[in-house]
Amino acid sequence: MAAKYPRLFNKWMYLLLSLLIALLFLAIIFTSQNKEDNSNQVLADANQPPKQEGRKEEKTPHIEHTHPAFTQRSKEREKMVARQIQARDVNDPDVLKAMRIVPRHAFVPDSGQRYAYDDHPLPIGLGQTISQPYIVAFMTQALKLKPDSKVLEIGTGSGYQAAVCAEIAAEVYTIEIVEGLAKSAKERMKKLGYSNVFVRAGDGYFGWAEKAPYDAIIGTAAAGRVPPPLLEQLKPGGRMILPVEGRFGFQHLVLITKDQQGNLSRKNVMPVRFVPMTGEVTKPEKKSPK
Repeated sequence: MAAKYPRLFNKWMYLLLSLLIALLFLAIIFTSQNKEDNSNQVLADANQPPKQEGRKEEKTPHIEHTHPAFTQRSKEREKMVARQIQARDVNDPDVLKAMRIVPRHAFVPDSGQRYAYDDHPLPIGLGQTISQPYIVAFMTQALKLKPDSKVLEIGTGSGYQAAVCAEIAAEVYTIEIVEGLAKSAKERMKKLGYSNVFVRAGDGYFGWAEKAPYDAIIGTAAAGRVPPPLLEQLKPGGRMILPVEGRFGFQHLVLITKDQQGNLSRKNVMPVRFVPMTGEVTKPEKKSPK
């Protein structure tokens, strides 16, 4: 047939070859598309926060973020978290989320608004300060808070640290020895919608015994020693972090953990500089009778 109808044969061969080329071209496109999709999926998975094994997926406390401050200056908070916090190995996704949400400028006096997201502490009046964002994040991460955690804070100040903890934990009890600061912090928490933060004026040395025990205790003023009542109010399995002043006036953040049998372990984790704790802790330590 090929010899008898050469033109017809060539025409059919040409069509068949064209069809094969078209099918091959489509197969190449399809394979490339699948590879690109798979690559994009890998990248997407890599950008997701790692799942924490052994940690229950529980709902965080319901906080109404309806105050205008939560939507203001959000880009500054994103930059703060990226440059000041993540870059220094604070990587707990709950802590990073809380630092992005809490509007630090709402806890800073008008005179310091332009510096609200800078990498340093700021004065809040009455001789007190709001801590550096990195230190707030570092201390919060050290507590390993969970959605059902109950937290005690010693030294409310403006309330910023309490708000960050409240974004993660179920309840935060915070004590401020300066009555004026305690009052303004309480009003600020109510205005911002932190119904799970409870503020009280008093000496943090004695803790808040009627609400004990606590899963976590955090101190934001430096003492010469760890107040014994706080150790008693820490739940077995709990964690405490606070600045302690040692010899020659040097301060360190001290991480204290209590095991299920009630045994305590202590570790210096970072040199710091906090305002001094006042009240009972400044009195000479009573020596137990022999």
